[in-house]
Amino acid sequence: MTRTLARSISVAWLAAAVGLACYGQAAAPESASSLTRRAEKGDRAAQCALARLYIEGSGVPRNFAEAARWFRKAADTGYAEAEDGLGFLYDNGQGVPLDHAAAADWYRKAALQGNSDAEFNLGSLYDTGQGVPHDHAEAVRWYRKAAEHGDIDAAFDLGVMYELAQGVPRDFGEAMHWYRQAADRGVTLAQLAVGRLYANGNGAAANAAEAVRWYRKAAEQGLAPALQELSAAFAAGQGVPRDKVAALMWAELAVFRARGQAQKDYTAERDALARNLTPEQVGAAQRKAGEWKKKWAP
Repeated sequence: MTRTLARSISVAWLAAAVGLACYGQAAAPESASSLTRRAEKGDRAAQCALARLYIEGSGVPRNFAEAARWFRKAADTGYAEAEDGLGFLYDNGQGVPLDHAAAADWYRKAALQGNSDAEFNLGSLYDTGQGVPHDHAEAVRWYRKAAEHGDIDAAFDLGVMYELAQGVPRDFGEAMHWYRQAADRGVTLAQLAVGRLYANGNGAAANAAEAVRWYRKAAEQGLAPALQELSAAFAAGQGVPRDKVAALMWAELAVFRARGQAQKDYTAERDALARNLTPEQVGAAQRKAGEWKKKWAP
């Protein structure tokens, strides 16, 4: 499954990413008033952590402009985590005008200090041509730096680049290597990608059972394309014994988890499977699917 490779920045992800960088090891939350006192004295970690609270709306009203103000105080002194955080805000027009070029400038400052989040984010801008020239080779360079620093999103995206020959020659072995870096740490899209490489014999000997094993890892986390691949495997008996009821169960779950056109496509495939089963078999598949749906309920 291809990906646009531009990270979708949610407030929650940003708060988590910046918060981890600011706080380092997990510790008891510090109050906004205490952080403010330290931040006003020039404590850069406190300035960064206070910005996080304004992003979260935790202990203070949510205020992206205040978050940007505190990030900027620390960023102006060369504090890499704050530079990356300010870049995020420019990248998304939160608290500051939307400005991908400014985002790239701040990401680069942090990336040159070895900040893996900034390395990834700068790579994403080169990959999409936002704020910088569209340059896959440069995207690969920054993804690789981030991946080598342990960034799992960068590892996944580097796998995509090798699989699609973007910025590097196509190399399924390298794609498998980088996908595995992310898949082994639970990234569902990477698990799906590993499964498909095994299914097609790319980057490793074709192995239907191994493909199914990786599809299942992603499917059990609710990834719709993996659920559909697992359904197809059970329907065809590839890598697993043929089981029409299991095929329908996974197809039903694919429909449940998918959105948009994919949901329409999966619905047609599910209905085609159901037409070849007895009412009892359909009922059994639906009951089993219902158990999974309860696990994924909000």
